[in-house]
Order: sequence, then C-alpha cells, then structure tokens
Amino acid sequence: MIRADWMLYLFLIPGLLYFVIFKYLPMYGIMIAFQDYSPFKGIAGSPFVGLKHFMRFFEDDAFITVFRNTLLISLYKLIFGFPVPIILALMLNEVRVLWFKRTAQTLFYIPHFFSWVIFGGIVIQVLSSKGMVNSVIAFFGGDPILFMAEKSFFRSILVISDILKESGWASIIYIAAIAGVDPALYEAVRMDGAKKRHEIWHVTLPGIKSTIIILFILQLGNILELGVQQVFMLYNPLVYEVGDIIDTYVYRVGLTEQKYSFATAVGLFQATVGLILIYMANFLAKRYGGGGLW
Repeated sequence: MIRADWMLYLFLIPGLLYFVIFKYLPMYGIMIAFQDYSPFKGIAGSPFVGLKHFMRFFEDDAFITVFRNTLLISLYKLIFGFPVPIILALMLNEVRVLWFKRTAQTLFYIPHFFSWVIFGGIVIQVLSSKGMVNSVIAFFGGDPILFMAEKSFFRSILVISDILKESGWASIIYIAAIAGVDPALYEAVRMDGAKKRHEIWHVTLPGIKSTIIILFILQLGNILELGVQQVFMLYNPLVYEVGDIIDTYVYRVGLTEQKYSFATAVGLFQATVGLILIYMANFLAKRYGGGGLW
C-alpha cells in the first residue's frame, strides 16, 4: 500500500519533521527543570536538584494569585467564549445571500490575522480615557472610566477581546462540520413539520456533536496556558492582582532573571495538569457523550 501511494506519504514528511524537531526533540530539555541549569555547564554538567524549583514555585507567595487568575480567566473564556464560534457558525450557515455571507465571514476572520500587539493596541485605544467607549459615556453625561486600570473590568476585557479576535476563525471548523451533515436529515424533519429552530436543535447540533466534544477537550487541556501575548499587551502593575497569570509570572521571574530551570519547571507543571485534564475529559466524553479523541 505504501508503494502504491508513496507520493501521498511523501507529503507527510514535512509535518512529521515539524513535530519531531519542534515538539519531540525539545523534550530533552525538560531535564533542566530538575537541575540548577547553567548555560556554561550545559545539561550534562549542571547539578541535579530534584524538585527544588517545583517546591519554590508552590511555596512562592505569588503562586496562589497567579494560579487563581489563570484558572479563572481560562474558565471564563471556556464558559463564555467556547459557545460563540458554534453560534456564529450556525448563524452564518443560515445566510442564503452569498455575497453577504462571504463579506460577513471575511469581517469575522480578519481579526485573527492581527497580532496581539496590533489588536491589543486597538483595545487600549478604544477603552482609553478619550477613546470611543468613554466618548459615548461622556455624551450621555457620565464620567470617563479608566477601564485598563480597574481591577473589576480587566478580566472581562481579556475575555471579550479574545472572543472578538478569535471567534470568527474558530467558527471555520464548525462551518465545515455543518457542511458535512446529511441534507436528507433536514428534508426528513421538514416533512414532519419542524421549524428552523427544531432543525438546528435536532439535526445540526447532533450532527456536529463529535466536533464540539473534540474541540472542548483540546481547549480544556490548555486551561492553564492562556498565552502570554494577550495578557502581556493589556495588563499593567495596577491590575497585577487580577491579571497576572502563570505565563507572565514565568516571563517576569524565570526568563528576565535568567532562571531557566525555574521557568522549565513551571512549564512542565502546566503541561502535566493539561495532560491530566485531557485524559479526564476524554474519559468522560467517551462514557457520557459517545465520543472522544481516542
């Protein structure tokens, strides 16, 4: 079979090389999480210290704060952000005017291609004291609000800005899944007198259930990995208490101070928690949802 389809297997080589070079080979560096690593001594020459850096992270006064912030922000994104691409895909699927559908899709997809440097700058400008939002508030007689300096607003800003930036792009997978639903099922429920909401609830959503479960499991596995770019661009010392997450903490303490072993230990902790969550979610999905990653 391989000989007959050798050209197809040839296309797998770049992807396999990517994972081997950038995903598997770097795992060798995990060992420095258990060492007092020195670039001059290398991995082989650095002394072994066991769980020293893990204990330092758990005993740090900032651990509870950054862990709580990371968990809360991730849960907010999961609860409020995960359904948005599904709803958006369902809405776009019902649009029958082709030019309007393509225009809407393009507008929803564009923010994904902006880096957080650009998109974060737009968010900061819109929410600044003289920005668009405060201009509207002032027009109706209100006082300007310093959104980016208020702890009570910061987590909401992170969640909403992430939804605005990524939901359109994330909806592509669901749109493709909806396109794969058997049209005969829609014809059958229409003959039974079903309305549009019944079609969505009883045909479309069950038809893309497996896709929803898989993406939910993958997102749950990254619950402690919010990514440093968004938070780093938007937060400031005034909101550290509610906005400082594990990634920014590692950058600030582990990398800027060149404590590579400490940064690796925290990264390994994040990856381990994510792996456990993926296995748990996959087990529950297979047991109660009828599908999973494996």
